[in-house]
Amino acid sequence: MKATEQTQQQLGRAIRKIAEKFPPKEDASQMTDIHIRVVQETGELMAFDDDDKEITRCVIEQWIDNKDDDFYEQIVGIIRRAIEKQKSLAENMGLLKPYAFVLEDDDKEHVGELYVVDDDTVIIDTELMAGLDKDLDDFFDKLLKD
Repeated sequence: MKATEQTQQQLGRAIRKIAEKFPPKEDASQMTDIHIRVVQETGELMAFDDDDKEITRCVIEQWIDNKDDDFYEQIVGIIRRAIEKQKSLAENMGLLKPYAFVLEDDDKEHVGELYVVDDDTVIIDTELMAGLDKDLDDFFDKLLKD
């Protein structure tokens, strides 16, 4: 699935609203992750803290009534890229590090890590890593033959 311009704008707006709830502070004292829940049937995207307190919500029109079996796997990259576009907002929220943006389905089941904010940790996009296992296996097979 390719995100439309409208989807990108809606995600960008949602990320800005999340960041507004946690303005940068010298002494970040709140400890939480950002849980992003998406309801496949309605296209609704909601963000919650660790206490299940709602931070913001919006409807991503492109996702309404999406019937794809791999819907959640498809949107991981879309949401991750939207967060990366607003990296400075995401990384300077008034939260104790490390914190993460995580994707959950409408049953509150963990789908995947979207973005980790920590000085030492980086999540690499799965598209970038596609085929790495095969490349490593081929490399080790060749190495063992020699």
